[in-house]
Amino acid sequence: MGNQRILWVTGGGSGMGRAAALAASRSGWKVAVSGRRAGAVAAAARAIREQGGEALEVPVNVRDADALREAHDRIVDEWGPVTDAVIAAGLNAPRRTWADQSLDEFAAIIDTNLTAVARVIDLVLPGMRSLGRGGLVVVSSYSAWRFTPGAGAAYMSGKAALGMLVASLNDQEGINGIKACHLCPGDVDTEFLSLRPNVPGEEQRATMLSAEDVARSVQFVLDSPAHVRIDELVITPIGQR
Repeated sequence: MGNQRILWVTGGGSGMGRAAALAASRSGWKVAVSGRRAGAVAAAARAIREQGGEALEVPVNVRDADALREAHDRIVDEWGPVTDAVIAAGLNAPRRTWADQSLDEFAAIIDTNLTAVARVIDLVLPGMRSLGRGGLVVVSSYSAWRFTPGAGAAYMSGKAALGMLVASLNDQEGINGIKACHLCPGDVDTEFLSLRPNVPGEEQRATMLSAEDVARSVQFVLDSPAHVRIDELVITPIGQR
């Protein structure tokens, strides 16, 4: 394998994950694209190939532990150990207040935004340890960094916990050459906005970050020298409060 970088992107079928996958491909990385919608994953992989990159389609729901393990095994069988991962799959729900939230939705949000992140990390760590290096970008949220009333208790709680997850990973695995970044984007104009109780209009979206803005930050982290660790990175559009 040599110095070939093999990136696994979850949530890679759309939004920030898709943009990060395309950016990494332009930098010469092999990119395995995962997402729960097979059609979106196929489209992202096709876009990578159209720009001359190498892509592997691995559709999976990150909440399905067995399927996630099979997805990881497929990547390793095809290409070898995952050297880097961008964990971007996320979930929220329109009902976000204590007066109207569903605890079933609450559990699904925590499972997607926190527990599934740990699942992915747990899968890739053995291969990274064997290589003596590894990079992870955990796509979190501004809501993990600052209290954001409209984001909802489930979303904020899960995302905030990612900061401690990343910190524990860096504390324990740095000796193995593995590093992780807690990436906290502010408002981003993606289809994820459709999950808000009040969906922003075009004027609001025009003031937000683009998925490509976030992808540039992801690639900056991934391209940093092996001895440089970016523990946390917050990126917001000008004017966000």
